[in-house]
Amino acid sequence: MRTEFTPEQLTDLGTARANEILRACVHCGFCTATCPTYQVLGDELDSPRGRIYLIKDMLENDRVPDEKTVKHIDRCLSCLACMTTCPSGVHYMHLVDHARAYIDRNYKRRWDDRALRWILARIIPYPTRFRLALFAAGLARPFRRLIPDARLRAMIGMAPGRLPPVSRNDDPQTFPAAGQKIKRVALMTGCAQKALNTDINDATIRLLTRMGVEVVIPEGEGCCGSLTHHMGKEDLAHGSAAANIRAWAREMDGNGLDAIVINTSGCGTTVKDYGHMFRNDPLAADAARVSAIAKDVTEVLADLDLPQQPSRGLKVGYHAACSLQHGQKIKDTPKDLLKKAGFEVATPADPHLCCGSAGTYNLMQPEISGKLRDRKVRTLDATQPDLIAAGNIGCMMQIGQGTDTPIVHTVELIDWVTGGPKPAALKNLSAA
Repeated sequence: MRTEFTPEQLTDLGTARANEILRACVHCGFCTATCPTYQVLGDELDSPRGRIYLIKDMLENDRVPDEKTVKHIDRCLSCLACMTTCPSGVHYMHLVDHARAYIDRNYKRRWDDRALRWILARIIPYPTRFRLALFAAGLARPFRRLIPDARLRAMIGMAPGRLPPVSRNDDPQTFPAAGQKIKRVALMTGCAQKALNTDINDATIRLLTRMGVEVVIPEGEGCCGSLTHHMGKEDLAHGSAAANIRAWAREMDGNGLDAIVINTSGCGTTVKDYGHMFRNDPLAADAARVSAIAKDVTEVLADLDLPQQPSRGLKVGYHAACSLQHGQKIKDTPKDLLKKAGFEVATPADPHLCCGSAGTYNLMQPEISGKLRDRKVRTLDATQPDLIAAGNIGCMMQIGQGTDTPIVHTVELIDWVTGGPKPAALKNLSAA
């Protein structure tokens, strides 16, 4: 794609990066075939190619974003299926993130949109605040149908029927390896996950220590910054990311780390991109070190000698989170681990398509999100699974609203079959 940025514009590092990405695009349109919003809405401007044209025009002309441009960029899930499909290697993720930051700086949203984004950015990344918000949403659940705003109804619907107990395993501490120590890792405990489902981190700690891995929860780690990053709120996102980089760098420089383990794939995609986010920052060297050893929990488990388990007599419908399969290019590893754990693994039709969760997308774009969720649930249910497994808490919450089939994190299943407790979601499920 031909671009016409001025030399002065290209002195801005974000614009220079956008220029590189735009020039790689050859207008082929392969991305439209795998874009969930284009499939749902059928509008070229709701495809990656269409959004690329809008972003190019906005940035080249230093234009104040108009309502149409903002609408179509807001509708992007950042599922990154287009990056998997693109034959030219267009790094759409960096482009749309830069566009969102540009919009956040230069566009004044309607008051209710500003208020919603302010609330989400200042509640979800903070587990205690988020738990209080979920408790309040649970109280409002009986009145949900009376609320006219679809986004507020979606927020109330997100609240689980019962809040999990607070887990002390999330506090800064070290969990020693059982037997001979073969690795030392830091576990990123996340933010929303600590309020929505404490079993996932608990299962991860039990499983890793059982396999000879020392697990440390570092002082100072917290939200990865992805939620605010995808809203275009760069200062908030970089503040969260910088705190993590410093916390993990202290551990790397102290007793050392073999990996930073992440069991929420949306966070993993962002942490693995810290090196890019901080490439021109004083934290650049530490950010690059962090990104280099950040791993999804399934990547770490694949390197350990997990014993082959006998058949459990259960079929698992495996949902591939977009941030895992497209953002981190991890596709077969989770399924291979589940098979080794004794489960029959079923893959739904169109596994590359998003479930509609996408961070806070299901709260800000509930209509589109609901259509994507319903389609994903139909394809999963068609495999007739006994249970559903996924590697991202957002996907688990989203899919769980559309099906009665129990859904658990992949690591919970592997923990169970190697000596851990049966996941609470499977309490009524019989197995071999």
